[in-house]
Amino acid sequence: MTFLLLKDISWSKSKPYKSLYMRFHALALPHTVTTKEYCACAFTQKVFKLCAMLMKRGHTVYHYGHADSTVECTENVPVTDNEVLQKAYGTYNWKKDFFQHNNADHAHQTFYTRATEEVGKRKQAGDFLLCFWGQRPVADAHPDLIVVEPGIGCFNRLFAPFNVFESYAVMNAVYGIMDNKNPSWYDCVIPNYFDPADFEFREKKDGYLLFLGRLITNKGLAIAVDMAKRTGHKLIVAGQGSYEDVMGGPPPDHVEVVGYADVDKRRELLAGAKALIQASYYNEPFGGCVVEANMSGTPVITSDWGAFSETVVHGTTGYRCRTMDHFVWAATNIHRLSPAACREWAMNNYSTDRVVLMYEEFFQMLTDIKDGGGFYAEHPDRTQLDWLKKRL
Repeated sequence: MTFLLLKDISWSKSKPYKSLYMRFHALALPHTVTTKEYCACAFTQKVFKLCAMLMKRGHTVYHYGHADSTVECTENVPVTDNEVLQKAYGTYNWKKDFFQHNNADHAHQTFYTRATEEVGKRKQAGDFLLCFWGQRPVADAHPDLIVVEPGIGCFNRLFAPFNVFESYAVMNAVYGIMDNKNPSWYDCVIPNYFDPADFEFREKKDGYLLFLGRLITNKGLAIAVDMAKRTGHKLIVAGQGSYEDVMGGPPPDHVEVVGYADVDKRRELLAGAKALIQASYYNEPFGGCVVEANMSGTPVITSDWGAFSETVVHGTTGYRCRTMDHFVWAATNIHRLSPAACREWAMNNYSTDRVVLMYEEFFQMLTDIKDGGGFYAEHPDRTQLDWLKKRL
């Protein structure tokens, strides 16, 4: 397998045909603030980064969310604030505990009401409404907009007419549980996306293994602890939740629990790790830490299902495992994998500059419906069809 040199990456210059400039109304999460500080919430980060990606390409972006949001956009429209969150959830430490949220709670209902009104003040014909958190009441109030769920990462039933899935694993799973639902020409898979500036590439690694994510059984924490012990490695455990609750007791001597990892701590841990362990038991919709690790030049060791079959190049950017023997061998032989190859795979396929072009192709498809051509609309000036192409 050959890899392109990083200097040759040029996705951001690639245009299949003359670009359209579009208008977007991005609905943020009712229970968080759209900032990098909420790096433990993948959905919040999707809002944060997609708004910046679209702005960089020259589009108009209205962001509807918390008043303290620091997102790049044409206008940040406040529809919630600290008073709303305090009334809904009281005082709790979201860096230690899991996020609190319920579609029926005060924060969500306030968000729906205010966002519905504010979108109505700004919308124009042909605008997109991006519902990152299933904000159906807002979508139902604006049937004249092009409603999109732009990054589905959970196994719920669809409500939007147009849907973007994080992986083929989650798309196929969602279709499989829906009655009489055939694949749609206008649903697609666009992977999660990451800003390379958020990560530090480091060729030389420290000796520890890293578990980064929610501390729950289904994330495979017990496998990571056992594997580290069997191979004589130190394991650093970072993320929301209680180690004691999951494992039934305090950490053994070879495990260090550091709690929530903010942006700086996350960057440091990922860059220094010998390998990231993500042995999820369930059908992982994406598992963003895998790409974050690869962007840091850190190989990964994962289970062998869900999105990992799409994001982990076995034997090049990590190892996918089925038994403890596989996990032990992978940890013992992780040095065989090249940090530069890991970085290159992530940069080539999951950087914000790369993925925004996939979104533009998708949004163009939907614009063709609005303009009347639909499935049969042609673009004679098209020069390539690279939107689904992966670079190795």
